[in-house]
Amino acid sequence: MINFNIAQWRAWAPSLESADDWHAWCRDPGLLPVSDASPDVSFLPAMQRRRLSRLARMAFSVGWPLAEGLEDLPLVFISRHGETPRTLDILSDLANEQPLSPTQFSLSVHNAVIGLWSILRNETSEMTALAAAGDGLEHGVLEAAALLNEGAPAVLLIITEEQPPEAYASWIADVPFPYALGLLLTPGDEWQLELNSSAVQLTHTQWPHALNLLRTLLTEQGACQHAWKNRVWNWRRKS
Repeated sequence: MINFNIAQWRAWAPSLESADDWHAWCRDPGLLPVSDASPDVSFLPAMQRRRLSRLARMAFSVGWPLAEGLEDLPLVFISRHGETPRTLDILSDLANEQPLSPTQFSLSVHNAVIGLWSILRNETSEMTALAAAGDGLEHGVLEAAALLNEGAPAVLLIITEEQPPEAYASWIADVPFPYALGLLLTPGDEWQLELNSSAVQLTHTQWPHALNLLRTLLTEQGACQHAWKNRVWNWRRKS
């Protein structure tokens, strides 16, 4: 069992940018129309912005405001699927016997986002990129809790997923629309996360767990549960 506070949050999805947008969506969630929209990252220099994929832009858009004014801020970055559009472009070039772009490849690897974050923020604190499966958010929180336990005053956690290309549709069914969620975690006992291991019957949920957690947070529910394989994660908010 671990305890922590969620000091601040930020989220982004196409047409859902402000806190009011997310409060409205959490009260009445629904699918979003397919969109090529990207978040505003005008706080970055133009040269750097051009290198960022939408996945990276989403991560920066939710993380940058949460990191404002904080130095030596550890980062835990989570994405189950990563840069699927870049990966497909690389595979397509290989299939067509085209030369590969070194830049495209370097920005497709899973830790590219935290590398860019470190460079653009001149940040040298601990950073971790996770590619866990269906309970990646919980593994990210465990990593953040370990950093808090080692004395970090705060840890930034970012989870983001890109809309996969159509070629991946048969294998990736857990991203209804592109989204990013940033959480600034601090020491405290406002939230409690506990793991129970038991045989469970998996039930399909329409929304990714990160967004279900956001709904719990914004609709002031006291608890939520997430099951993956033989792991059952219980989230509880102190009343």
